[in-house]
Amino acid sequence: MGYLSSVVQQSGTKDGCSMRYAEWEKCMEFVSIAPDVKLGKNVKIHNFVNLYGCEIGDNTKIGAFVEIQKNARVGKNCKISSHTFICEGVTIEDDVFIGHSVVFINDTYPRATNGNGALQTEEDWKVEPILVKKGASIGSNCTILSNVTIGENAIVGAGSVVTKDVPPNTIVAGNPARIFRSIDFLSQPENGDLQYVLYESLEKERRVRGQTLEVREKK
Repeated sequence: MGYLSSVVQQSGTKDGCSMRYAEWEKCMEFVSIAPDVKLGKNVKIHNFVNLYGCEIGDNTKIGAFVEIQKNARVGKNCKISSHTFICEGVTIEDDVFIGHSVVFINDTYPRATNGNGALQTEEDWKVEPILVKKGASIGSNCTILSNVTIGENAIVGAGSVVTKDVPPNTIVAGNPARIFRSIDFLSQPENGDLQYVLYESLEKERRVRGQTLEVREKK
């Protein structure tokens, strides 16, 4: 079985699971869900997922090889694609799409050890939060840095590195992510496929950077 359907109800037990007990135990061999995880109704969780101390809203789907840490929250009707890492301090509101291999970062200056040379503990650093607002979409292979808010219905193009807030109803792309245009243009048929448009935008930026570098070399 590829995923657990309604694995745990809000009561925090497996009593609400629609599968037989043997099937439930077989699936759980490949899923790590800590007792302190709060799962909503009809949550679908694929194999090789690691969840602890987090909260997942109703009807949300969690893909394979996803890790969601403590004190992270995922809202209702979200889709979290495979190989994504959601760290402590991340809040994802309802109706959000997260592509494959998206990484959230909650520490601007990470270090392995403290000033005394010992491995850092929770007392040695402060979690820097990230907020993804309702209806936003984040493309595959994006990196979201700490202290960032991604606004409602915003779209982050695949492969982007988000270093600052993304306004609502806008499309951003690139490294670092820059505003591409308003989301309003999606309702206009002549603008074509969004993925193609974002690709063309990134290609244009690459050509401009190349031309700038060439001019500097000539000087």
